[in-house]
Amino acid sequence: DVQLVESGGGSVQAGGSLRLSCTASGFNLASSDLGWYRRTPDRTPECELVASISSDGDIYYMYSVEGRFTISKDNAKNALYLQMDSLKPEDTAVYYCVSDPWTRGICRPGDQGTQVTVSE
Repeated sequence: DVQLVESGGGSVQAGGSLRLSCTASGFNLASSDLGWYRRTPDRTPECELVASISSDGDIYYMYSVEGRFTISKDNAKNALYLQMDSLKPEDTAVYYCVSDPWTRGICRPGDQGTQVTVSE
């Protein structure tokens, strides 16, 4: 079975940092397009693609996180990361890692996620 498991969420004050990790089993991250999205049920849109990295290393960031978040992957560890710096209260959400975000979409039922809470 293909499984992606997120970790590293938590509660921080504004301006703080967190590093999210995503470990994969059942498939090879190196040959996949990957991404992080976040979900906030009380906002529109509910789900936003925060960052993505293609199998070729092309990187995308959502405008509001560019310069603050860094997506990376370690093919040897079959892991994906999201370094989040200068966090803001509006970054509060559940964060999910996904494969093929541009072709399969985001906001998928059954995704596990990790909670990030940023306070003033």
